[in-house]
Amino acid sequence: MTLARTQSIALIGLHGELVDIEVDISDGLPGYSLLGLPDAALMESKERVRSAIHNSGAQWPNKRVTVSLSPAWLHKSGSGFDLPIAVALLIAQGIVTKVNHDFQVIMGELSLDGSIKPIRGVLPALIAAQELGIESAIIPAENLAETRGLTRLKPIPFSHLSQVLQYLQEGVIPDVDLKQPVLHVPELKDLSEVVGQRSARFALEIAAIGGHHLLFLGPPGTGKTMLAERIPTVMPELNSQESLEVAAIHSIAGALAERQVDSRTPPFVAPHHTTTSTAMVGGGAHSIRPGACSLAHKGVLFIDEAPECNAGVLDALRQPLESGTVAISRVAGTIIFPADFLLVLAANPCPCGRFNGRGLACTCSSVQIRRYMQKISGPLLDRIDIRSYVEVPSRLELSAIEPGESSAVVRARVIQGREVAAERFKADSWKLNSRIPASQLRHKYRASREAMAFLHAELDHERLSARGYHKVLRTSWSIADRRGSTIPGLQDVQDAHRLREGSQIL
Repeated sequence: MTLARTQSIALIGLHGELVDIEVDISDGLPGYSLLGLPDAALMESKERVRSAIHNSGAQWPNKRVTVSLSPAWLHKSGSGFDLPIAVALLIAQGIVTKVNHDFQVIMGELSLDGSIKPIRGVLPALIAAQELGIESAIIPAENLAETRGLTRLKPIPFSHLSQVLQYLQEGVIPDVDLKQPVLHVPELKDLSEVVGQRSARFALEIAAIGGHHLLFLGPPGTGKTMLAERIPTVMPELNSQESLEVAAIHSIAGALAERQVDSRTPPFVAPHHTTTSTAMVGGGAHSIRPGACSLAHKGVLFIDEAPECNAGVLDALRQPLESGTVAISRVAGTIIFPADFLLVLAANPCPCGRFNGRGLACTCSSVQIRRYMQKISGPLLDRIDIRSYVEVPSRLELSAIEPGESSAVVRARVIQGREVAAERFKADSWKLNSRIPASQLRHKYRASREAMAFLHAELDHERLSARGYHKVLRTSWSIADRRGSTIPGLQDVQDAHRLREGSQIL
């Protein structure tokens, strides 16, 4: 046989496209041609495949070899096509029997000695293959841990090309030394460890109930980071579909060493304030990878020292905050990653960080303080539903013996509040209070008459923008759900307004 075909998966974001790898061996001057819009890493596959075949006991054909990856219009990238090209070459030479390519895909990078190395994006690729009716997949052994969430596709792991040859020739799957990756998963932190901060804890709980974005303001050392790190512990667990989607994003980014594949805990991502826009929203010159906001999908994106971020980094989050997705456009096309996250910002009240109480310890001028806070742009700040001032704990709070409420207690209220909202929105396309459309807030989901009168007065006195008007209404629904009210009353709306303005809730 001089013509052979295998199949693999090409990823476009989280979407997978089935790719046919065709190999033709013909008479003529020895040569190698690779067709089908390959990238640089794929163009280099020839030497990797040649050495791997030689070091696996097979022969490289001393003829003209043509490899075609179709569909030809689709850009292919990465080294994951090494193994299917090698298998197709061996089939074309008649060394192995024909693979049942209609029901099996192959992926993996080859080392020069024939070892099969792990690749990024195996999980979303196999999810796509599963949806296309593929029944089994030959994958690198080190990627097997990623496949635990699959139900209708059988992964077959191998660590060397010679083992794949034995499987294709004899149907025998050799024993593979499966080394599970060492996960550096941080221990979950409990809200009971936070001393005092009654108002900030209330703001945190309301943010978790309704999916509202949050800004913590306060001097260094008061607990802003501690509060933010504990938000995932009070959020409801992810369902199986959400957990698989989050794991797929981490698989593409090569970040599964930091998260278990089947973890139900919402992710917590905290990029440093010196990060770039590309690292924040995703991108790249050669291969497009998801950024921090996509890694925080269905979880929390926390940015400490927010005013210290480089110009444009925070503003790059405005589009994901509105749409819940990140669209990255390149010459080859547009890739869309999900980015539905809860944004939590933390900032000092001034450059020196000591503006607290009457501000007697602060050495900053009023101009410096104003310029410092203006580093967070108005359009982004307008998208923050809740602003909470985190004060220095009192001596009485620091010496308290009894701990505060635990994450489990708060999470129970959050889950109850979300269940109430889900029941209210069962006929609608959204499930969280923060997603209520503005048109529905003016009609179906209005607050009580007294509460609406209060909001209209704030509008008339120009103390509230149109966007702020809707944000306050959405937050008031979360407060009402937390308090067991069927409709937001005057107290709920006033508290929501205080949260937006950064006033304390006692």
